[in-house]
Amino acid sequence: MFTPKIPPPDTAPVPGTSLVPPLTGLVHPPACTCHQTPTTPAPVPAAPPARPAVQFTPGSLLVAAAGGTAMVLVVGTVLVSMLLATAITAASVAVCAVVLRSLLNRPNNR
Repeated sequence: MFTPKIPPPDTAPVPGTSLVPPLTGLVHPPACTCHQTPTTPAPVPAAPPARPAVQFTPGSLLVAAAGGTAMVLVVGTVLVSMLLATAITAASVAVCAVVLRSLLNRPNNR
C-alpha cells in the first residue's frame, strides 16, 4: 500500500516525448457568419461634467473634528486596555513562577 506504483517498462513514456499531441492545423470558425460590412463605431459619449470641489461649512468641520477626536479616544482606550491586560497577565505569571520556584527548591520545609 505504501510502496510506489511504478508502471511496467512497456507502458512508461519515453524520456523527451510529450504525452500531449501538438496543436497544429487548428482553424477557428469566424465569430459571425452574417457577412455584413463593418459599420462605423458609435461616437464616444462626452465626459461627464466635473464634480465640484467639496466645501466644508463651519458646522461640518466641527462634526469632523469631533468624530476624529472620538475615534482617537476609542482606539486609545482599546490599546491601553490591551496593554493593561498584558501587564496583569505578566505579573500573575511572575507570581506563579516565584511560588513554584519556592515550592520546588525546598521540598522538606512543608
